[in-house]
Amino acid sequence: MSSLVVVGFPKAAEAEEVRRELVDIQKERLIALEDAVVVEHDGDGQVHLRQAVNLTTAGALGGGFWGTLVGLLFLNPLLGAAVGAGVGAASGSLSDIGINDTFMRELGETLPRGTAALCLLIREATADRVIERLRAHAPHAKLLRTNLSHTDEDQLRQLLENAARQAEALRLG
Repeated sequence: MSSLVVVGFPKAAEAEEVRRELVDIQKERLIALEDAVVVEHDGDGQVHLRQAVNLTTAGALGGGFWGTLVGLLFLNPLLGAAVGAGVGAASGSLSDIGINDTFMRELGETLPRGTAALCLLIREATADRVIERLRAHAPHAKLLRTNLSHTDEDQLRQLLENAARQAEALRLG
């Protein structure tokens, strides 16, 4: 079963930076992410979801490929590509893979304006090593929500607090 972890940040740029670092950490097999979305509540009160994968674009590309292939069979590849891309884009925009968009929009409404959250759907992770790698962001990160057991959530909070103290000590020392 996957675990949902939502971490708040004072700025959307920092949440984006952490997401990029997590992608690099994933290449080292320290974490396996199913989804990573930055939720921003901007200064105007609008909530923006920055998905790791744009499903509309992915659908259009996949649909365009299959449409071209079908079009070649019927000797009209341009029409096939256009129809395939349109159908693919429509199906991609209607898909909701990973973390529920409605949940993230509702979460975004609860964030203070100008702040952001990083919503992670984690298949597996070596939590202490991941947090150690993200220590520079620990003083600004705040655990907002999880579906972890109380024991695991307390352990994660403790790891974040220790990383924040270590980062602060390095900054002052």
